[in-house]
Amino acid sequence: MKPITQQEITDYVEANIQVFHQRRLENLQKLKLMNVVKQKNPYLFKAKNINTASEFVKTILEARLSSQEETIFGGFLEGLAIFICAKVYGGQKSSAEGIDLEFEKDSIRYIVSIKSGPNWGNSSQVSKLKDNFRKAKRILRTNTLSANVVAINGCCYGKNQKPDKGDYLKLCGQKFWEFISGDTNLYTDIIEPLGHQAKEKNEQFLQEYAKVLNKFTLEFITTFCNADGNILWEEIVKFNSAETTS
Repeated sequence: MKPITQQEITDYVEANIQVFHQRRLENLQKLKLMNVVKQKNPYLFKAKNINTASEFVKTILEARLSSQEETIFGGFLEGLAIFICAKVYGGQKSSAEGIDLEFEKDSIRYIVSIKSGPNWGNSSQVSKLKDNFRKAKRILRTNTLSANVVAINGCCYGKNQKPDKGDYLKLCGQKFWEFISGDTNLYTDIIEPLGHQAKEKNEQFLQEYAKVLNKFTLEFITTFCNADGNILWEEIVKFNSAETTS
């Protein structure tokens, strides 16, 4: 075990957080209003009594962006976890399906699937995770002398009061970061470097967001509002859900 320094963490975060900001901006710029309208539930927005074009567009835009940001940032946190474990325990990115990290500690071979938070999947996705763990264990026990292989579902934030899930252990938040680093305070130490250039990058994002919001609102009014300015909900539902024929 070789403890990682705060400076090593800071250097990694500052070098790689830029990818998150860049991809976040690029995804915003690539969005098309009609694609977003197709993918959102129009009945929900009607039930929420949304009556203005600007409110409708802002609601669906923020929902789409939030989902994208969770995915992008989850990838960043996974990379950070692998980097830290590599420094401390010689961990490495796994080539096994559904497994993100492998490393050895105290004569135990750990296989780790990293998720952002504890509520990451439904029952079928959890079943797939278990299947991936079983396959990875079988391969490791066949190809190496490591008889003792332990599967871990690591979650970058949150809590879980019952970590033993039978086929694997679920470690969340502080427990996960301590597990891959040996440092009980790591989960709080990593928060400060994440703010590197956040203000500048967010200002750039908000400038682009305002342009997209204005452009989408104009397009929405032209397409889905009548001459009196009323939203044509039936037209939205038809665009979203009607069967098309050749």
